[in-house]
Amino acid sequence: MPIRTGEEYIQSLRGRKLKVYLFGELVKEPVDHPMIRPSINAVAETYDLAVREEELATTHSSITGTKVNRFLHIVESAQDLVLQNKMQRKMGQNTGTCFQRCVGMDAINSLHSITYEIDEKFSTNYHKRLLDFIKMVQTENLVIGGAMTDPKGDRSKGPAEQADPDMFVRVVEKNDKGVYITGAKAHQTGCINSHWIIIMPTMRLTENDKDYAIVGAVPADAEGITYIYGRQSCDTRSMEGGDIDAGNSQFAGQEAMIILDRVFIPWEKVFMYGEYEFALMLVERFTCYHRRSYVCKTGLGDVLIGAAATIADYNGIPNVSHIKDKLVEMTHLNESIYAAGIASSYQAHKLKSGVWLNDDMLAQVCKHNVTRFPYEIGRLAQDIAGGLVVTMPSEKDFRNPETGPLLRKYLAGRKGVDVENRMRVLRLIENMTLGRNAVGYLTESMHGAGSPQAQRIQIARQMQLGYKKNLAKHLANVKDDFEEPQENSEYFKRVFKINNEES
Repeated sequence: MPIRTGEEYIQSLRGRKLKVYLFGELVKEPVDHPMIRPSINAVAETYDLAVREEELATTHSSITGTKVNRFLHIVESAQDLVLQNKMQRKMGQNTGTCFQRCVGMDAINSLHSITYEIDEKFSTNYHKRLLDFIKMVQTENLVIGGAMTDPKGDRSKGPAEQADPDMFVRVVEKNDKGVYITGAKAHQTGCINSHWIIIMPTMRLTENDKDYAIVGAVPADAEGITYIYGRQSCDTRSMEGGDIDAGNSQFAGQEAMIILDRVFIPWEKVFMYGEYEFALMLVERFTCYHRRSYVCKTGLGDVLIGAAATIADYNGIPNVSHIKDKLVEMTHLNESIYAAGIASSYQAHKLKSGVWLNDDMLAQVCKHNVTRFPYEIGRLAQDIAGGLVVTMPSEKDFRNPETGPLLRKYLAGRKGVDVENRMRVLRLIENMTLGRNAVGYLTESMHGAGSPQAQRIQIARQMQLGYKKNLAKHLANVKDDFEEPQENSEYFKRVFKINNEES
C-alpha cells in the first residue's frame, strides 16, 4: 500500500539498516532520536498537507495515470510550476523550517529532460529507466533525496586532478549488473529522511572526468552508505526536555554528510554514466528549478513577520510608527522574493522531453534575493523583539518554584498577555534568526543551490547588454556605424510572446 499520511511515512522509516553517526555514536533508531525527530516531522507534514489540501499538494500524473504527491510530479505546464511554488510557501508557513523535499522534486524534473536528450544523442536507454523509477516512487509515494554537492577538495582542480580521487563521487568498478561508486556528498538536506537518494555530478566535467559522470538512484539504507549528522546551532535544546527553549519544538531541518564506500547501483537505476558533456547541462537545469524553489523561504518569512508583529503587540507597541514601518519593510522584502520565483514559473517553456522548465534569469534573481533579504528580515525581527531574545532565562528557570514567580513578574509585557506566551514567541524569533532553524532560513539561503556568486555569473551571462544598448541607441537616435552584437534573447522573446498571447 502506498504511504498516505504523515504517520504512515514516519512508520516507513523505522527498522531500516541506516548507519547514522551523531555526536560520535551510532544512532540505534533515528526516528526516535529527539534531535532527529523534528526534521522527520517536517517531511511528514508534506504528506499531511496532501491529505488536507489535495488541490494544492497533489496532481494527476501522466506516468501512473493516478493522483500523486506534487513533490513527485513531472511538471507538464507552467501552472504546475506555479502550484509547486504555492505549495512550497504553504509548507514554509506550516513548519517554519526546511521540509527537505524540493531537492528530489527538482532532481527528477531536471533528469527528465537530460536523460531524454542523452538518449537522443547516444541511443542510450536512460529515459525509460528514469520513467520506471519515477513510476515506482509515485506509486509507493516515497521521498526522494537529491545528492549533488561533492566535498570538492582543491577547488582549483577538477575531479580527475585531485590528489585524492574520492573528493568527487566516481565509479570505481562496473560489471554486467551495474556500477560501484565511492566518494562523499556534503550538506545533504533530508538524506536520512529519504527512501531513495539520486546521486548527481556537481559541476562541468571534461573527458578526463568520465568516471565522475554518474547519475543513479540508491536506497537510503544501501550497503556501503554512512551518514554523519551535521551540527546546528542550539540543536541540543531538543534533548533537554520542555518545549519552550527549542523555539520550534515540533519541526526542524536536517543536513548530513553521506559517505559512499563501494555503493552498488544496478544498471536499471543508472541514468547517466560517462556522458560528461551533459553534466553541466544537468547542473544548470537543476539549479534553474531549484533556485526558484527558494520561494519556500517566503513561507518562513511569513512566520517570522508574524512573530515580530506578535511580540510588538505583546510589548504594547503594535501601532508605533517605526514598528509598523519595519513590518512593512519585512513584508516588501519577503514578497519581492516570491514575485521573482513565481514569475520564473509563470514564464516557463516546454523542453523536448515534454517537461516544462521555468525561466532561468528570474530563477537566478529569486535566489540572489534569497541570499540577502532573509538576513534583513531577521535583523528587523530582532530589532522589534528587543534584547530579551538573547538574554532570556531558560524554561527550567521559568518552571522553578523560586525563580519562576520572579520571571513571571519581571518579564511581563502588556496587561493581559501571558508571560509564557511572550517567552514562546521570543524563543521562536531566536530559533529562526540565531538558533536551529536559522540554518534553513539564513545560511542555507546564502549557500543552498549555489552561493551568491553562482547566481551573479548566470545573471551576467543573460544580461542581454548588446540588445539593451541597441534599444537605447535607437531611442536616442544615435548614429554610428557599430551595431552592438545581439545575444540570444530567448528571455525577451518569451516575455513578449506571453504578453502578446495575454493581450
